[in-house]
Amino acid sequence: MSKQHDLAASQSDVNEYDEDAVLNPSANPHFEDILAARLSRRVALKGGISTTAAALLGGSLLSACGSDDDSTPAPAPAPAPAPAALKIGFTAVAKNKNDLVTVPEGYNVSILHALGDPMHFGDESWKDDGSEAADSYNRRIGDGHDGMYWFGMSDAGAFDAKRSDRGLLAVNHEYVVAPYGLHPAGRAAGATRNATEVEKEIYAHGVSVVEVKRDGANTTMVRGSRYNRRVTSATTMDITGPAKGHLLLQTLFSPTGVQTRGTNNNCANGYTPWGTYLTCEENYLNVISRAAGDDALRAGGAKEVSSLNRYGLPQNRKSPYLWDTAGTADLFARWNSSVTGASAVADYRNTINTFGWVVEIDPFAPDSTPAKRTALGRFNHEGAWPAEAVAGKPIVIYMGDDSRNEYIYKFVSKANWDAADIGKGMAAGAKYLDEGTLYVAKFNADGTGTWVELSFGKNGLDGTNATYAFADQGDVLINARLAGDVVGATKMDRPEWGAVHPTNGEVYMTLTNNSNRVANTATPTGSQLKPDAANPRYYEDLKGASSQKGNPNGHIIRWKEDAADVTKMTWDVYLFGAQADAAADINLSSLTDVNDFSSPDGLYFDKRGMLWIQTDDGAYTDVTNCMMLAALPGKVGDGGVATAAGGTQTRAGAKASADTLRRFLVGPKECEITGIAMTPDHKTLFFNVQHPGEETTPDWAAKTFGSYWPANQADPTVKKRPRSATVVITRKDGGEIGI
Repeated sequence: MSKQHDLAASQSDVNEYDEDAVLNPSANPHFEDILAARLSRRVALKGGISTTAAALLGGSLLSACGSDDDSTPAPAPAPAPAPAALKIGFTAVAKNKNDLVTVPEGYNVSILHALGDPMHFGDESWKDDGSEAADSYNRRIGDGHDGMYWFGMSDAGAFDAKRSDRGLLAVNHEYVVAPYGLHPAGRAAGATRNATEVEKEIYAHGVSVVEVKRDGANTTMVRGSRYNRRVTSATTMDITGPAKGHLLLQTLFSPTGVQTRGTNNNCANGYTPWGTYLTCEENYLNVISRAAGDDALRAGGAKEVSSLNRYGLPQNRKSPYLWDTAGTADLFARWNSSVTGASAVADYRNTINTFGWVVEIDPFAPDSTPAKRTALGRFNHEGAWPAEAVAGKPIVIYMGDDSRNEYIYKFVSKANWDAADIGKGMAAGAKYLDEGTLYVAKFNADGTGTWVELSFGKNGLDGTNATYAFADQGDVLINARLAGDVVGATKMDRPEWGAVHPTNGEVYMTLTNNSNRVANTATPTGSQLKPDAANPRYYEDLKGASSQKGNPNGHIIRWKEDAADVTKMTWDVYLFGAQADAAADINLSSLTDVNDFSSPDGLYFDKRGMLWIQTDDGAYTDVTNCMMLAALPGKVGDGGVATAAGGTQTRAGAKASADTLRRFLVGPKECEITGIAMTPDHKTLFFNVQHPGEETTPDWAAKTFGSYWPANQADPTVKKRPRSATVVITRKDGGEIGI
């Protein structure tokens, strides 16, 4: 998600789009309400100093805190030592505002591909003037590079999880920015859109799959490979799982509700052990509109309207892209989710319900049809992160709904994992992803948590429910947010990327920031939240690019599953983003100049157990561009109980040190650092730079931009339009990255 929306504190008018609007009106308890049942809240401490208890997560919270009257701080836990077998081995990169990707001494930077690069022969190279034909973006690299994954490939063209010198790289294209690279002079102004521009933007979304080869020190895209493929906002896709054929998915394009077109605003991602790619639809409201007066035309009445509102599509809502205004052709009309025909099969009133899914793509079968796997639920999917597959055990996938006050989910397959299914593509996907159980998370005050099942007929999810009368399991999955409301799931602050530790199975998820929090002493109004145990800080940041209130620097939560019970877990907060010179109750992780950061977003565990953290920040950008850090985390419970700025108690992980957390790179100007993948031998690292220069209005006549990256990476004197791109990092000595 772009940082230009992350820190938005207010909602826009109902007929204008607000990507960060709070859409959860449920009365579910926040962490603060749960915590109050077991703990009295400590008053905010003057001078910015927190109290800290030394008890570990495994002990009871009451004994960890001592008596309510005891205000004597206990010693802080010692920094977590780095695992003996793995040590960070590079010098931390200094914070900077250079218009370059800055890496440690001894590392190389090269560009694999960027917006507009042709994937096949026959299309001319990107010309830096926006003149490429719209249709050519079916064969060019798309815009807004984001989540991605490396699939090793054998000489025979099969999935080989151990192959590092040849593979397929699948890359998401989240959205178009401005757009600086696509059109001759940016997007044409006006209340309606130019059809040629919109067609190009439709094809620039989705996913690129490209073959990549490493030959010595060079890692390059194989232009013309038969595996190179674009999946766009116009690609035909199957709808599978419990919601297949549902009345709420029927459209003019697919009257039986078994297919749809396009995947859109694909942010984070996932992968499967059988060798397929999971791309996730997040801010699809960027492209969908609904007409004024549409509520009265809905055959489903108040129930249907409540679903539309819960998913951010009130009547009289204009999408920011306005694709539906480019003409009457079906390519454009389908982006208006309004009642225009006699029934759902005569119009696109259900378009909204065909987005918000996890989409499976087989990168090794370029002619295969992608599938929207409805068993994993519908919401603003940031990503879908699998636990390590274990023979004879179900496949488990973790997911976050990236919006304030939304939930964390888990999917557990009905089928148990069988390694014989490796390489079986979409057939294996149907086996493991079309049947299973969706859960939503509730967090308890004592540091434990529960996963609540979202199945029709259980936990109040049936036709008698007063909040929303569910008709069947398909209805539960299409309206997973409403199901979470009903069962009392815990409201979270914009869960973004997740990652699963490869050896101990603990799960990490970023909570990027939240400017909508208010002090404990304040009375919340509307969608405002007081701090709670999992989102504990309230403070005013006066050092950043602009004054921000709430939790402008974000944090990372983690949890450990109960080995014997799929519905139980324990949790703590692994890291708190902060400036190095912030007060101790803000800088709860004791960050210094070698590892301070703000607004964690992307996460990735490599197979060694090194965690990579990426930022998408707007609160610290007067000091540094966005960055990526390498970490060697401990485990849940390695810290203790702490009191954050504002007086809220939380469970904090062990404090960071230069040995356990270090800045690996800094990106170019006005960008987001996102998407990360690594070859199995850990010698090639890929990451994405999204929307460099996005905050500066370009002067098209003078050809001046806020950034000139990536053209200037190799030669700082070269000045071309900024483009999102995939970057390749290697060591000059050919060794493993990070150590």
